Amino acid sequence: MEVQETRVQTDRVLTIPNLLSMARLVGVPVFLWLILWPKFDGPNNDGWALLILAASGVSDYLDGKLARRWGQISRLGQILDPLADRLYVLSTLLGLTWRQILPWWLTAILLAREVFLAGLLPILNRRGYGPLNVSFLGKAATFNLMYAFPLLLLGQGQGWFHQTAEVVSWAFIWWGTVLYWWAGLLYAVQVRQIVRGTVAAPTP
Repeated sequence: MEVQETRVQTDRVLTIPNLLSMARLVGVPVFLWLILWPKFDGPNNDGWALLILAASGVSDYLDGKLARRWGQISRLGQILDPLADRLYVLSTLLGLTWRQILPWWLTAILLAREVFLAGLLPILNRRGYGPLNVSFLGKAATFNLMYAFPLLLLGQGQGWFHQTAEVVSWAFIWWGTVLYWWAGLLYAVQVRQIVRGTVAAPTP
């Protein structure tokens, strides 16, 4: 198995892809505030929260595509993009679980994957490596979850439209969860290969 390598093409910070990633990060606390406001006797703003999630999914697709097309892959972008992905997943899990829309056991399964990957980082750091590049499988898992969560919000209601959205959302959730863990296990295999010296770690 080869470790995916994406070379840095620019040292610029203020690129369009990086600005899109920064905007996604700014949206995380706004989304969390909107989704949790009803728990603190505030109005229901699920529509606005849904809009932020949808915008995040679009920008997640665009920042990587534009970076590759315009030759603007940067080290900062390689850090911001997966960071924004994880923060959106974590904030959505927190918000939907607190609202009792998502069952706690599913949240535990997804959070366990993050703890598992976090435990691999010190192994890489001790050998002078940073986090590995995001894989296509990992991106696919995140896309599934980021599509699932807005649909799950839409499923909170009565009628055929809401019921359909809920069924489709759970299909995405299960696919996303399986892919999320699969990507995590492949990441662990890559770390093991690097430690054993069977493959080289990706270079910037």
